[in-house]
Amino acid sequence: MHRRWWFALLGGLVLVGGLVLGGCGGSSSQTRIQRVSPQEAYELLQARQDDPNFVVLDIRTPQEFQAGHLPGAINIDFYAPDFAQQLDQLDKTKTYLVYCRSGNRSGQALPIMRKLGFQEVYELQGGILAWVQANLPIVAP
Repeated sequence: MHRRWWFALLGGLVLVGGLVLGGCGGSSSQTRIQRVSPQEAYELLQARQDDPNFVVLDIRTPQEFQAGHLPGAINIDFYAPDFAQQLDQLDKTKTYLVYCRSGNRSGQALPIMRKLGFQEVYELQGGILAWVQANLPIVAP
């Protein structure tokens, strides 16, 4: 009796394991998203500042961007009607550090980036407000 139970349990585990692993078959096309603290983002910026495959993406308005932004950042306005289309023009194989003012817009942008097929995205927790609060450098006018 125990033996049948054991084989039934083992068979169930093999089935579930197969389904889980089978569901991961396309993992190379999935987006890797990681939220990072301001200090972790700063260290990432320092380590990859000369890497052409690393992009700092500021998704605030142009006015917010002009008031001060992270070093090397490019700006795509989250509120632009063609925001998703502008994102879609970017090279999805590059690594992105995305941020906004407080983390709200970047949090909303992550599912869009995932859907568009971006491979690796870091999100700055707390946005530029947290960055400034941590006394990290910004490019100001």
